[in-house]
Amino acid sequence: MATRLLDTNIVSYLLKGHSLATRYRPHLVGHVLAVSFMTVAELYEGAVRAGWGARRWAALDALLGRMLVLHTTDAVCRSFADVRAQRRAQPIAVADAWIAATALAHGLELVTHNPAHFRGIAQLSVITEAP
Repeated sequence: MATRLLDTNIVSYLLKGHSLATRYRPHLVGHVLAVSFMTVAELYEGAVRAGWGARRWAALDALLGRMLVLHTTDAVCRSFADVRAQRRAQPIAVADAWIAATALAHGLELVTHNPAHFRGIAQLSVITEAP
């Protein structure tokens, strides 16, 4: 079973039961779902800022518990440096650079609804349903 890396927005859609989650399900079913450590951090930040209660935190933890969390490694750090250098003329957000670097270092396709955030990154395979 192949692994796919989910961008933060896809995990958020799944968590919220957003209508866009339905459009992405065909890209997820039958795959091991993975997230970057950066996605976990972004989701936690959003929860803290929104003042989530115990029930919403439990739902987030349960969803993340069903996914493979990929932590930083030397290879991810090298990929991060490459991504940032490639996008020097068109700066990329630090969080997006870490997510792209995670996908590249592990040889994974990235599922995102924000493909423009990842344009111009050599070797990065992006799956999207965005118009």
